Amino acid sequence: MSIAYAVVTVLGALMAGFSAWALFSRQEWVVAPLTEYGVPKSWWNRLAGAKAAGAVGLLAGLAVRGIGIAAAIGLTLYFTGAVVAVLRARSYGHVLFPMLYAAPAVASLALL
Repeated sequence: MSIAYAVVTVLGALMAGFSAWALFSRQEWVVAPLTEYGVPKSWWNRLAGAKAAGAVGLLAGLAVRGIGIAAAIGLTLYFTGAVVAVLRARSYGHVLFPMLYAAPAVASLALL
């Protein structure tokens, strides 16, 4: 395992964990756009749980490679779906945010 992989993976886990916390705690800057995009409120805890699981999986992947690969793929797919949701809502000014959260997950896959 390289130092770059470890740093990028921990950064990705911190970012995904922060994003999960923000949604679990219903931070206004997170839930207002979700409402605007038409994401049902009943989905919010599941979406936050998926991000939290991805964060834990990235960290576990430092010890068990397969778990890290699965978590990175899952987070990449999650944030790709978020990009699609933002684009479908025609909220082009917000599309950068899910891309920034996806970047460490994609990078950790590339560094494996």
